[in-house]
Amino acid sequence: MQTLRASKCGLSTAQLPPSILDVIDSLTKAGYEAYIVGGGVRDLMLGLNPKDYDAVTNATPSQIKEVFGRRCRIIGRRFELAHVYSGRELIEVATFRAPPKKAITSAQGMILRDNNWGTIEQDFSRRDFSINSMYYQPRKDEILDFCNAIDDIKSKTLRLLGDPTLRFEEDPVRMLRTLRFAAKLNFSIDPKIIKIFTHEMTDLLSDVSPHRLYDESQKLFTMGHLQRVMPMLIEFGIWKQLFTDITPEITPFMERVARNTDQRIQMGKTINPAFFYAVLLWNNFLARCDYYHEKGVVATEARAQAGLDVLKRQATRTIIPRFAETFIREVWEMQSRLLNPKPQQIEALSSHARFRAGFDFLLLREKSNDPSTHGMGAWWEAYQDMSVDEKERAISAYNRQRAKSRRKGSDAVVVEDPKAVTTQIEPLVKEQETRSRRSRNNKPTSRASSNDSRSRNDYKSPVKTGEINADHPITKRRRVQRDLSKVVFGPTQ
Repeated sequence: MQTLRASKCGLSTAQLPPSILDVIDSLTKAGYEAYIVGGGVRDLMLGLNPKDYDAVTNATPSQIKEVFGRRCRIIGRRFELAHVYSGRELIEVATFRAPPKKAITSAQGMILRDNNWGTIEQDFSRRDFSINSMYYQPRKDEILDFCNAIDDIKSKTLRLLGDPTLRFEEDPVRMLRTLRFAAKLNFSIDPKIIKIFTHEMTDLLSDVSPHRLYDESQKLFTMGHLQRVMPMLIEFGIWKQLFTDITPEITPFMERVARNTDQRIQMGKTINPAFFYAVLLWNNFLARCDYYHEKGVVATEARAQAGLDVLKRQATRTIIPRFAETFIREVWEMQSRLLNPKPQQIEALSSHARFRAGFDFLLLREKSNDPSTHGMGAWWEAYQDMSVDEKERAISAYNRQRAKSRRKGSDAVVVEDPKAVTTQIEPLVKEQETRSRRSRNNKPTSRASSNDSRSRNDYKSPVKTGEINADHPITKRRRVQRDLSKVVFGPTQ
């Protein structure tokens, strides 16, 4: 073990949030040892901004509860931890672990119960990667390094502590963590680890809880390096363990969405991890829809049942929470509504709760050269930036094009370039004013008078033989002027 000066490694208390300092100080004041450990220390030494901080102490979970009272909540059965709330921040506090006195493992060697308390030296040996095994005491300005982890950080090497085979058998999720850290930190993987990445080893992931695998998959999606880690999942045989029935192939759609997701995270924007699940399962959803269409099921019911089938099948590997499943199905359902919307429903559709997610999904499909979008992604993108008058013109143009496509016998509406539509829009002030009611009423009268004069001229024109001529008795009849004063109005007697 070596003790490093934290200030010489680029660390200082000024970099730490008040929440982690509050936890460390409270435990120290109560007479316990307390350190910052794990990814927080590692990221600070690499010059990165840690996402969160974890603490470790020699106090047991019940003792931690006594220190923080109602601010503390004990969780976990396999691995008991304390969650301490400091303001709005949540700090995870663990107790020093020792090797189990009696190994409680599965048939494959996975640890099922790990609640044996020990010392800091014993706790170090239980950690997985060397770069995550440095203990930082901010008030003493000290870093305890038990395995020369500082050298691995300088050489950017990902190394497991102990026998890699045994460590993966203890917890198969460490295989996912290996790929995640390698992609996130851009570290090279130790050859000893690569050597044991076999088909038999990756099969151990089938014994891991689907709930835990879902949590780990979310970390892969939200770390900001999804585009880099996806090929690694295929290369190391992890893909089939996470995604059921999804071909281990990165489609242009997946690649574009992964790049877009990474960019949003780097810009500090929020993302919904369930969105990428909707992308991964999209082809499976379409195939299942075709299956029900061939059976003659109505399109709406086919989409609903296909969504349920695909998500139920995926739940055998990663159980997606109910709210995330609802989100995914609504995004899929929005695709048909955005591709062929009814003109009178366009405005209401643009204010739908799932419009933004559905539109992003459609636009990314279109940018991935998906011909089935028929240009509607660009149309909706332009529509959102239009004024009220421009939207009315765009809907009218869309309606004409929709009717034209129906006459041709095509269900799909291939829209024109929305920018071209907006250039055709003229300001309302240039339009001619509407005619007054009097002018509209006079127009048919003049037409009627012209018809009357035309008919009178026809009588004066020469008449063919056998037709009514000027000498015919009917032409000599005259209308009798009646005296209305002598006419009695009312019911007859």
